[in-house]
Amino acid sequence: MKVYRGFHHPDLAPACALTIGNFDGVHRGHQAMLALLRSEAAHRGVPSCVMTFEPHPRDYFAKALHQPDLAPARIATMRDKLQELERCGVDQVVVVPFDARLASQSPQDFIEQVLVRGLGVRYVLVGDDFRFGAKRAGDYAMLDTAGQSLGFDVARMNSYEVRGLRVSSSAVREALAKGDLPAVQALLGRPYSISGHVVHGRKLGRELAATAQGAGDGFRTLNLRFTHHKPAASGIFVVQVHGLADQPLRGVANLGIRPSLDPHDVNGGRVLLETHAFDWPAHLGAEGGYGKIIRVDLLHKLHDELKYDGLDALTKGIAKDCDDAQAWFASRHGETSRQTTRDRI
Repeated sequence: MKVYRGFHHPDLAPACALTIGNFDGVHRGHQAMLALLRSEAAHRGVPSCVMTFEPHPRDYFAKALHQPDLAPARIATMRDKLQELERCGVDQVVVVPFDARLASQSPQDFIEQVLVRGLGVRYVLVGDDFRFGAKRAGDYAMLDTAGQSLGFDVARMNSYEVRGLRVSSSAVREALAKGDLPAVQALLGRPYSISGHVVHGRKLGRELAATAQGAGDGFRTLNLRFTHHKPAASGIFVVQVHGLADQPLRGVANLGIRPSLDPHDVNGGRVLLETHAFDWPAHLGAEGGYGKIIRVDLLHKLHDELKYDGLDALTKGIAKDCDDAQAWFASRHGETSRQTTRDRI
């Protein structure tokens, strides 16, 4: 899959079948839309293309209006979004910067300058609630009329439902906020996961080992940055880690801002996913995890983030979380590995 920042690239395909959206989470509704897009692209002999935006349009307007609450919680990082789009068989993705110029562009200019001249669309597939252009003035009827005069086909896909529930990014965010991971998995068609390069933390696990009076390696963690400031999920989770061994590693993870730590630590108060794997692969050594690309599947929420008074209380809290996570795995009796099987990174 090819990824382009904007649509002014000489090697961008001269024609395509296109769908447009934020695709946060790439849920089952998105997946159905992408399957139809691929079929229509194959019939026309052109590549399938997704146009998405960064930042999210609602992020842009929240910042412009100085109203941060308007920004939606983010389900996935850009890396995870692109990875899922590739797994769905998309040929190319155009990431368009959402800025003042795009926000003020009229629907007609968007059609002519972006869709026709920029991307050479032969077919455009949109959702049933699709709006575009300044003040969201453009809709499906306007796009369809333009397609008839400018020579491209337009189609609209109705909502996708699972057990009577409309699948949407909003539904995924709501389930994540509740900590309902089974509902999230039903909406996504896969476990909710976060991937990326393991980065350095403040080496707190070593301090915790000392606090625990020589408890081996303590609570060594694998740290992933969640690049958006407002993740849709937060708290303490039972997890599996892929990418470090032949089999997934079981563990427990904290997703959030780590309220018990100094906000001026090495990660600058950023949102982190900190994962402690119960069985550390011996071949990695003490420092072998850094720089590795891993994927962490969040399987079950234990509780929200807690603030502990001191390292001793934090050590005891993490130990209890580990015990609870081990108990959860034991109660599943082998189901987890079957449910979370996916392509390795």
